[in-house]
Amino acid sequence: MTFVGYLCHKTLLNSAKQSSIMLCMRNFDKAKRVVIKIGTNILSKEDSIDAGYVGLMAGQVNSLLKMGKQVVIVTSGAIGMGAGQLKLSNKPGDVRMRQACAAIGQPMLMAEYRKAFEQFGITVAQVLLTAEVLNNRKTYLNLQNSIETLLKLGVVPVLNENDSISTAEIGTAFGDNDRLSALVASKIDADLLVILTDIDALYDKDPKKYADAKPIDTVFEITDEIIKSAGTKGSKFSTGGMKTKIEAAKVASNAGCRIVLANGKTENIIERIIAGETIGTLFLPKRKLSNRERWILNSTPAGVINIDDGAIRAVKNKKSLLPSGIKSIQGTFEAGEIIWLNDKAKAVTNFSSAELETLAGKHSTEIRKLLGAGRRDVVAIPEDIVFVDY
Repeated sequence: MTFVGYLCHKTLLNSAKQSSIMLCMRNFDKAKRVVIKIGTNILSKEDSIDAGYVGLMAGQVNSLLKMGKQVVIVTSGAIGMGAGQLKLSNKPGDVRMRQACAAIGQPMLMAEYRKAFEQFGITVAQVLLTAEVLNNRKTYLNLQNSIETLLKLGVVPVLNENDSISTAEIGTAFGDNDRLSALVASKIDADLLVILTDIDALYDKDPKKYADAKPIDTVFEITDEIIKSAGTKGSKFSTGGMKTKIEAAKVASNAGCRIVLANGKTENIIERIIAGETIGTLFLPKRKLSNRERWILNSTPAGVINIDDGAIRAVKNKKSLLPSGIKSIQGTFEAGEIIWLNDKAKAVTNFSSAELETLAGKHSTEIRKLLGAGRRDVVAIPEDIVFVDY
């Protein structure tokens, strides 16, 4: 049973009506913090931004603020706007050209957001992120503090990937900001993530190819079948697709956050979702991890520690990882970095890759003898180990 499903089950313990259960699952009255991701394909209009649409979105966000909710927006569109300004007919493929387009388009994009929200007396703030910011624990926590302060001030943060300086190839770090929106929702303990795209819902197969494709109302668990149902990319300036949205749903679900995927062009879409209308696809969370566990799970590992079956069983049973269970090391990393344990879990290692090469297969009592006094006697503690599949 999912995290939210369990709560609904308790609330409706004496009721067997499926409709009542579904109503509970889509009850967002107590959703205090909402993240809204707006994709390139619904922001764009003739290779530029659709100012009218941004205005409509500002009005809906204003309604949420009046309800006492806090709202964070994750936006795409900077590259598309820059490409439009440069009169490019196709999506720029070269990384440097895409960085240039992002640098041109980002201030244009924010100008439209500011103009639209000023009509309602709402202040917006620009927050640009890279994958490196979210992988580093210190900057990860700084992000939380920054957004928390803005929300307390009644400001609507508008986040985007900092494409113009990102060291990763643009579009690979966050996938048209779908993953970024989920990471932000996870980081700030959002109650609801709304992903707005140009498709009505998740379908059981690609509706662009199959006329008999049927929308999926609720996803209780993201299975292989759900992943296979994902379609292709959207507009010519978009880097995301349905698969990135499903991956985003996985990330947000680990924070106990519900996710609604819906068509952003639907009239009053945000207000209708908040009102509990059965629209789009609802993804239900399956577990709720702590803030630190989510950081570990969502960070990019610096290497791999290959461990034996006995060690895997031990860490699954909430035991520490000992050097005796290590078979080999891949990559170069320092103590305190996040690594893979085989391909099953991520963990914060107490030792560097060089030190682990020395410790592999050894007993814990040999650690101080080999590395000196003052060292931890385990490779990773249970609190710093998070399994990917659950």
